[in-house]
Amino acid sequence: MLRLGTHEFGADEPVIMAIVNRTPDSFYDRGATFRDEPALARVEQAVAEGAAVIDIGGVKAGPGDEVTAEEEARRTVGFVAEVRRRWPDVVISVDTWRHEVGEAACEAGADLLNDAWGGVDPLLAEVAARHGAGLVCTHAGGVRPRTRPHRISYTPADDAPDTSGVVDDILQTVLGLADRAVRLGVRPDGILIDPGHDFGKSTRHSLQATRELGRLAETGWPVLVSLSNKDFVGETLDRPVDERLVGTLATTAVSAWLGARMYRVHEVAETRQVVDMVASIAGHRPPAVARRGLA
Repeated sequence: MLRLGTHEFGADEPVIMAIVNRTPDSFYDRGATFRDEPALARVEQAVAEGAAVIDIGGVKAGPGDEVTAEEEARRTVGFVAEVRRRWPDVVISVDTWRHEVGEAACEAGADLLNDAWGGVDPLLAEVAARHGAGLVCTHAGGVRPRTRPHRISYTPADDAPDTSGVVDDILQTVLGLADRAVRLGVRPDGILIDPGHDFGKSTRHSLQATRELGRLAETGWPVLVSLSNKDFVGETLDRPVDERLVGTLATTAVSAWLGARMYRVHEVAETRQVVDMVASIAGHRPPAVARRGLA
């Protein structure tokens, strides 16, 4: 079972996490939700389209101008409080690797800490434990926050493809982070694992992680995938950021079939249809309408 905030999600229930970037330099929306009014409108739209989780981030993942912990908190914490006031039942996630920001965000009402940089700040898990918040345990290949991988490699098994070692490394890392979180007192039903597509990975590594996603699902921990418009999709299809939706949705469908539970996305409505369709094919969800052949 997965429990976040006031929500308990069933074992076969897909969960949409909508991205709300509180940054002026996001790779995807170029600061469209940096100001409060459009950011709140984005939350309203995402909830209406079927998002159960709102993921609020104050620092873009890629390189750029330095953002201090104080500035990151300024961009996110007050907004968390306002989202909590307006949408008391929505699950609020904060995308941060810093324990100071996580502490303030949890005090403001956050339910989940999305640590996309693989536990680089070991105190963040302690914050989650102290506040009863959930925690995302991500594989980032050991790279420093906001840096890009350079000729990164993972040791494959004998006679295996040169990308196969990445999944072994992912499993070792995320299971270690999850076990540590439990020892620190983080609720086991609030922990998710994330293979970290693009983070510390080449395009071939991210494709391999997708291909073998079932291995993560088999661990029993709910799997979060953050696929939306990422570079590995763009490189695979040779498409710029604003032309990656089709590739993202294809990867989403494969991930859903292989057992992913939560999907961190920009396009909520489209993702909702994809994961609902996969759930229906798998037999976990009845059709919304089933009139054909009955008249």
